[in-house]
Amino acid sequence: MNIGILGGTFDPIHIGHLILAVEARVQLRLDEVLFVPAGQPWLKVERNITPAFHRVEMVRRAIASNPYFKLCTLEVERPGPSYTVDTLMALRDMQGAEANFFFILGRDTLADLPLWKEPNKLIQICRLVVASRISPSIDLHSLEASIPGIKNNIIQLDMPVIEISSSAIRQRLVQGLSIRYLVPDEVEKYIVEQKLYG
Repeated sequence: MNIGILGGTFDPIHIGHLILAVEARVQLRLDEVLFVPAGQPWLKVERNITPAFHRVEMVRRAIASNPYFKLCTLEVERPGPSYTVDTLMALRDMQGAEANFFFILGRDTLADLPLWKEPNKLIQICRLVVASRISPSIDLHSLEASIPGIKNNIIQLDMPVIEISSSAIRQRLVQGLSIRYLVPDEVEKYIVEQKLYG
């Protein structure tokens, strides 16, 4: 079984996340894509993050209409900081050795990989699926020196660059601007109902 894994804070989840997941699923013929909201993202400790139950509910609503998309709450159920390698090890235990994992990430995230917990172990558990072409600012030779074998473990998706970010959406909401078409309708309704971000 080929399983895509898209982790993130999802604060809030937006159309860019969904397009990325669809492209990965179709291009790599994935059986399913797991959306994994982060519990306590260790790289974002300085930022106030919307409580996990809100972020989980927004993901649930965003992916409800796609039978290939599944919600995975492992990270929000686990205490302490969220580390991708721990999540993948837990998924390996649950899915068995026959499952093939494809960890989907943005170009910007790839550059930070040497800072992650046990990146060498991470690339042994999964293939890395990178959105769009790798930016010229990412030095693959340096990345390879830090994490030997990573160059042969990267799959690049052929897709347009989607310039939507959760931080920009939050900023628009603070300013009272519309976020229509940036997030799924059900997510926008939830944000309004729960008075999030404004």
